[in-house]
Amino acid sequence: MIETPAISPLLKPSATWRDYWSLTKPSIVLLVLVTGLPAMMMAQQGMPPLSLVLLTLGGTALAAGGAATINMYVDRDIDGIMERTAKRPSVTDTISPGQILAFGLILSVASTLMLALGVNLLAAAVSVGSILFYAGFYTMYLKRTTPHNTVIGGVAGAVAPLIGWAAVRGEIGLPAWILFMVIFLWQPPHFWALAIYRVDDYAKASIPMLPNTHGIEYTRWQMLIYTALLIPFTLVLYPMQQAGGIYLATAVVLDTIYLVKTVQLLRNPSRPASMKLFFFSILYLMVLFIALVIDLGVRYGIA
Repeated sequence: MIETPAISPLLKPSATWRDYWSLTKPSIVLLVLVTGLPAMMMAQQGMPPLSLVLLTLGGTALAAGGAATINMYVDRDIDGIMERTAKRPSVTDTISPGQILAFGLILSVASTLMLALGVNLLAAAVSVGSILFYAGFYTMYLKRTTPHNTVIGGVAGAVAPLIGWAAVRGEIGLPAWILFMVIFLWQPPHFWALAIYRVDDYAKASIPMLPNTHGIEYTRWQMLIYTALLIPFTLVLYPMQQAGGIYLATAVVLDTIYLVKTVQLLRNPSRPASMKLFFFSILYLMVLFIALVIDLGVRYGIA
């Protein structure tokens, strides 16, 4: 049951900008920015105007931060149960529930206005959809009711390329959907690796993560399946002539390492090994998309 927050002053004396920053889940915001830029470059076939890049990525970052903040507001009851999340400002009451909700709504509205007025309505609509999906449908329903939460909820985390392409073209092309699928298929094994390590945490909070509902062995097999499905989507950009040799070489190396590590976890399961895979998966996505940005920069002669 979510209580209606009491009216409170804008800032508690104990709250700092770092507390508010942590509410936005900065690591997720960074991944959103890294995955949004190459889609804009592909759509432009070069570097779009700086103003468009800043407005698009800024609006996307605000949307991600707003959705994450509302997520923390809703999840403060279960976050207080789990060791991984027990020190969040939403749990320690460093920031009151009312302040958290207000902050999340302000970021979300600012994102919508920035994209709608500064970019275009399609980009804004996709952004609003992702906020509603993540902060609403995923946080309030999927996360607490079904082991498919991570898979279905991954839609919201994969929309940055769609927003980026829409910002440049006013529509959403196939390459943007390919990038969407890369992120969408990457997310389940990425998060299941963490869920295996934190299986007891999720059990305490009664969250139906796949390792808790179907067992760790079943989850490891699912991780392997999703990793295998991911690889073709990372490679298809090259035959589509949307990426060149720099990206292809990087993707092949990263895909090979990722697949090997997933197979190793399947053969020799352990919670520390799953956490190592979790951290590598973050590096995997960051390096993959940075390589794509570099590849596109070289291809289109961007200094």
